Amino acid sequence: MHKVCSIVTALILTASVNASGGENYPTSGLVIKLDRANLTMVVSCRAIPGYMDAMVMPFAVHDSKELDGLVPGSTVDFTLVVEKEHSYAEHLRVRPFESMAQEPQQVKRMTWLQKILDQKPAPALTLGQRVPDFTLIDQNRRNVSLHEFSGKVVALDFIYTRCPLPEYCYRFSNNFGQMQKRFASRLGRDLVLLTLTFDPVHDQPENLAKYAQTWKADPAGWHFLTGPPDDVKHICELFGVEAWTDEALLTHTLHTVVIDARGMLAANIEGNQYSAQQLGDLLEETIGHQ
Repeated sequence: MHKVCSIVTALILTASVNASGGENYPTSGLVIKLDRANLTMVVSCRAIPGYMDAMVMPFAVHDSKELDGLVPGSTVDFTLVVEKEHSYAEHLRVRPFESMAQEPQQVKRMTWLQKILDQKPAPALTLGQRVPDFTLIDQNRRNVSLHEFSGKVVALDFIYTRCPLPEYCYRFSNNFGQMQKRFASRLGRDLVLLTLTFDPVHDQPENLAKYAQTWKADPAGWHFLTGPPDDVKHICELFGVEAWTDEALLTHTLHTVVIDARGMLAANIEGNQYSAQQLGDLLEETIGHQ
């Protein structure tokens, strides 16, 4: 009886009836694509209990201002309004990455200290800018240059192999492991995965090779990169990634980057609040526009 009541209560909280007799569903998702001319956004939406499963869907809006501030890779909260003959999204709000976990709090502290000391990192690339070429070495000590992946979509994340927190580097690597499975037939052909360590002093190719084995990474399509510390730092700064030594660990920001087949920055997702499914949907859309 208590279980039934809980389910009913959850459904009541999920949907509410609006003035026109339609239903309102609060939801969220990862923005995949924007079409301002047609007042539409495509979102990899989380499941709405009692209404729909998680899926990629286009959502109309009534006012173009609702789309202000949205870019591919944004996490957006909104209300889905479902009426008799049509549906639309309203009350869109970009959700900034926030976490009460210890490491993000340390990031805020280190960023504050940087400002006090006036140690500003180089400005990060903005969406649509060309990503400068770079050359590093991978887990097999092979030179890897970004330009060799011209015509392919590149997904890039940032980790260090000693990271002890499962919701950070481990989650990112797990997400890429899921991408390796989802895009198995296109990995190395249409899509390349790059994982860059921001701890190059420790993460030499031998350590990266062991780490890659944990994820059964296919070296033809998933490269774990390291290189001279100054080069690694410069590449990290291109995407707003920062890391600081904090006792035995590294405190760092969280970013996942998508570079399109033309070498342009297509998305820079901050934080870890997206799912592997949503990342895959974003990559699917980017590959489809080659």
